[in-house]
Amino acid sequence: MRNRSPYQIIRNRHVTEKSRVLEGLQHAESNACIRKCNAPKYVFIVEKAANKAEIAKAIETIYSEKKIKVKSVNTVTVKPKPRRVRGRSGRTKFVKKAIVTLEPGDTLDEQV
Repeated sequence: MRNRSPYQIIRNRHVTEKSRVLEGLQHAESNACIRKCNAPKYVFIVEKAANKAEIAKAIETIYSEKKIKVKSVNTVTVKPKPRRVRGRSGRTKFVKKAIVTLEPGDTLDEQV
């Protein structure tokens, strides 16, 4: 295991419409299945060689002033897709995403 900085493991926070829906599930009351989702989830872009334990430790280190605890980490590997731009073929970038579930009551930022 290499000794890496938490900021090398966690590249940035991935904010999309779908990730904002995951963050808002803790406040949803639409049906019984969604009411069970009382823990917030956040999506991050991470280094492709990082494992789940390293990701959890890095998140807790980066947000140590908020005293959060990571409950679980799920990872998704998005493979590059072929694309054509101005007649030239190329590929999109390889991305590894981490969906981090925090303990109930924890939050990374204020409600938007």
